[in-house]
Amino acid sequence: MLFDEQDCGEQLAALEVLRGGFSDLPDTPLDGDDVTAILNEAALRLQDNFPYFHPLYAGQMLKPPHRVARLAYSLAMTINPNNHALDGGRASSAMEKEAVAQIAAMFGWTTHLGHLCGGGTMANLEALWVARELTGVKAVAASSQAHYTHSRLSGVLGVPFEAIPCDRFGRMDCDSLEARLKEGEIGTVVVTMGTTATGSVDPLPRLLEMRDRYGFRLHADAAYGGYFKLACNLDTAAAAAFERIGEVDSIVIDPHKHGLQPYGCGCVLFRDPSVGKVYKHDSPYTYFSSNELHLGEISLECSRPGASAVALWATQRLLPLERGGEFARGLEKSRQAALELHARIKQDARWISAFPPELDIVVWAPHAHSVSAASERSRKIFASAARRNLHLALAELPTSFFDLQGVKIDRPTMTCLRSVLMKPEHLDWVEQIWAILCEAAEQ
Repeated sequence: MLFDEQDCGEQLAALEVLRGGFSDLPDTPLDGDDVTAILNEAALRLQDNFPYFHPLYAGQMLKPPHRVARLAYSLAMTINPNNHALDGGRASSAMEKEAVAQIAAMFGWTTHLGHLCGGGTMANLEALWVARELTGVKAVAASSQAHYTHSRLSGVLGVPFEAIPCDRFGRMDCDSLEARLKEGEIGTVVVTMGTTATGSVDPLPRLLEMRDRYGFRLHADAAYGGYFKLACNLDTAAAAAFERIGEVDSIVIDPHKHGLQPYGCGCVLFRDPSVGKVYKHDSPYTYFSSNELHLGEISLECSRPGASAVALWATQRLLPLERGGEFARGLEKSRQAALELHARIKQDARWISAFPPELDIVVWAPHAHSVSAASERSRKIFASAARRNLHLALAELPTSFFDLQGVKIDRPTMTCLRSVLMKPEHLDWVEQIWAILCEAAEQ
């Protein structure tokens, strides 16, 4: 729930505890500016948003942060720590290390190197940068459904990028990859553990076997799907992939997606701590009060918000990253909601279904005589549903992803409807989502 009056009382109580740690300091005069009018104006401006916090918002990968994350973040912001060095954030740096270690433990790593960063893009940049430093300028390969950031970041790093075709389930086609690996030009392969468009999970077990034969570096982009390592209701293929994710060389996961955190909070992890040598640098002006290892020595970013670490630490204290726990059950509800919506679509002749969801993303299209006509109807239904407060998304996907019997394939891709059911409460709202969707389609 976005609006919780209880937050104010708990925030004030926590501020009193925090203030007690600095009671020996002299008072400073408060700023006399009246900010009430400006805050009210900002609140009015913020009404010009989609209701990202509500279950009827099922469009993009937007999930409200947990209230404990909001409160802890706000509490830390009264100090505004900087986790680049211990000088700027002793407590929040320690909390970051603890929180990141808990994420690493979720993947089975008792030793690791890692830290928080601004989001998946920065985290993937660090992982690919380390890979380049260790493997040279050989190409980076990822599936054609991988996030576009890998192609862009390869350009930033000055290494070639190769897009590997996908199968009809949106997963990397390993035969196509192997044909390229045999030529010896690929140094790093990105395995996507939950694609942005469809939530498809690349076949990690086979990629691990190929790594043994060809010796490339294997990086898991689990920015969206990483937390599903804890879910117990995945299908066989996805479960097998997540079971072995701890065998990759590096992992990216975004706590600001399924981890219930405010933006921006990404995380990059390396299985072998010795990659820290890649980060080695000597700064003459930022570290004076401590000789301990600080997070700035293992990060490409310099200044980073300590408040993000405090919020993540607090959330994982309340909701431990363990199978069968409350956090994991929330993921399972999201996946169950996707399965139920997909089942309704598949059984209804008004719709064209795609493959079953592997995580919590559903894609489908309205039935029509041709792909072009179905694409046009998708856009109209998208707008019609929004007028009814149901907010979906549009995606442009290969026609091979859909059951198109009797549909004229007059273009290679189809504009389809896409729903990201990443809020646990979506499971209780499937019936209403379905009713609004069908009403929008009829009109």
